[in-house]
Amino acid sequence: MSGGARRDQRGPSLSLPSSSSSANDGVIAKLSNSVRQSLVFHKTKRAASNTGRFSKKIFWSTGKAAWIAGTTFLILVVPLIIEMDREQQFNELESQQASLLGAPPAPHP
Repeated sequence: MSGGARRDQRGPSLSLPSSSSSANDGVIAKLSNSVRQSLVFHKTKRAASNTGRFSKKIFWSTGKAAWIAGTTFLILVVPLIIEMDREQQFNELESQQASLLGAPPAPHP
């Protein structure tokens, strides 16, 4: 490619300064350009991108699993807890009525 433009694999062209302007650049600009053009920089950038994508997928999957677990708990377990509480209250009421009538309280299993 001409004019110092380089084509990235996944996106639009990346314009890099030509060699004639590098004589006027400062030390920091030269260092920055050499770092941006290094293979380590590109591999690190790709690894960070992959890590971000992976984290997003894990977060999304965990959210789905939490939703499924939560709705399952509400549909199956909460009614069971409510019914057990009702039965306990009913048993307590029976024992109170029996004690008021003078009968000895029945042992609870």
